[in-house]
Amino acid sequence: MSDLFEDPEPQGNAPEFTVSEISGAVKRTIEGEFAHVRVRGELGRVSRPASGHVYLDLKDDKAVLSGVIWKGVATRLETRPEEGLEVVATGRLTTFPGQSRYQIIIEDIQPAGLGALMAMLEKRKKALEAEGLFAPDRKRALPFLPDVIGVVTSPSGAVIRDILHRLSDRFPRKVLVWPVAVQGAKCAPEVTRAIEGFNALEPGGAIPRPDLLIVARGGGSIEDLWGFNEEVVARAAAASQIPLISAVGHETDTTLIDYVSDHRAPTPTAAAEKAVPVRLDLLAHIEGLGARISGHAAKSIGERRQRLRDLSRALPRQETLLDVPRQRLDGAARALPQGLRAVAQSKRSAFAGLSGAIRPQALTARLEAHRDALAQLGARLGPALARKISDQTRRAQENRDRLDKLWTRAGPAFARATLQRRSALDALDRMRTSLGYEETLGRGYAVVWGDGAPVTTAKAAKAASEIEIQFQDARMTPQGGVKSGKARPAKSPDDQGSLF
Repeated sequence: MSDLFEDPEPQGNAPEFTVSEISGAVKRTIEGEFAHVRVRGELGRVSRPASGHVYLDLKDDKAVLSGVIWKGVATRLETRPEEGLEVVATGRLTTFPGQSRYQIIIEDIQPAGLGALMAMLEKRKKALEAEGLFAPDRKRALPFLPDVIGVVTSPSGAVIRDILHRLSDRFPRKVLVWPVAVQGAKCAPEVTRAIEGFNALEPGGAIPRPDLLIVARGGGSIEDLWGFNEEVVARAAAASQIPLISAVGHETDTTLIDYVSDHRAPTPTAAAEKAVPVRLDLLAHIEGLGARISGHAAKSIGERRQRLRDLSRALPRQETLLDVPRQRLDGAARALPQGLRAVAQSKRSAFAGLSGAIRPQALTARLEAHRDALAQLGARLGPALARKISDQTRRAQENRDRLDKLWTRAGPAFARATLQRRSALDALDRMRTSLGYEETLGRGYAVVWGDGAPVTTAKAAKAASEIEIQFQDARMTPQGGVKSGKARPAKSPDDQGSLF
């Protein structure tokens, strides 16, 4: 037990290192041995802070390696790091002394084979489908005959020539081409800007706004078509206000933009066929409709003409229609003279009866009756006027009595009001006298006047050319000369000061 408490053996000449020296040595060793490495693993914990750098973990079933993608490199990557994606990362190993750990500075990142790409594509597809971007009710019908068609594709490939050739054969339309890269790192951002740019055009502007969009590309491998599987392209297509046809790859190729577009065409040529109808077919259809209309009209007119003939057979002849009215007219003409004579005779008899009733005695009786009625009205008029005058006289007397009463009350009221106002005026005068400076003179105070104005300071007294002192009974100068008890008026309103 005593050996446990003995001093340890000396360490000899082993050198001592600081923490920074050890960290630096480890950093140089790791960076020298692993200057350029390619690491395969699954992405986990992908973080994108506001600085623009990307922090992530590369892991397998036994270990985890921290990784950093600087902002400048992250913007140039073709593959967007996503959690759960199996990738091959290229970069260099280094250490982070602040936390005593090592990490990889990633310069490039690629999916680890076709399986990783398909897994990432399936994950994006499920996320967009969960948001409802694939729903059939979001898809709009294509215009029957668009005036302007916008095409998003490469301007130098065979795709644009096939589309223009097919449109020219079927129904020539105005075409606006937005040139984009259809593969590589620039594909997704350029296609996104093209779709958004066409939608941003104002209707009726200098550049016509398309009525239909076609996003087209020829066939290729999944890596070549990967730009159309990017989430930004799918969201731009889903947000497009202009109906959109996707024609990416061949019939067996399927990308994310095919699910969110309004219609999918198996090839760019088929997209042009969906965009416009065949002009000759339309002309033939119109001619057929015109022929059917003409035939139907001719048949309808013929049927109505035959119906008119059938109805006309049942009508009487024109010459027989006037036989009965003509006979009635002849009978009426024969009976007219006799009827006129009978009417004249009856009118004459009625006039004779009336003229016999109009005699002088009857007129005299009617005048007498009116005269009696007038006399009765005259007899009633006098008393009525007398009553009216009596009523007016009575009302005038009542008004005069009321006026006399008011006048009698007005005298004492005026006297009381005058007395009240005189008392108030006397009170105000007493208050004015009590507040005036003359009252203070009786209590032993005096007022000093300089050049006719009150003097309140010694400086003002020295500056005055003439000094007077006012007492209760009189005013006097400092030399003893007695003057009037009244104060002199001030020289001007500006020279007067406050007494108190």
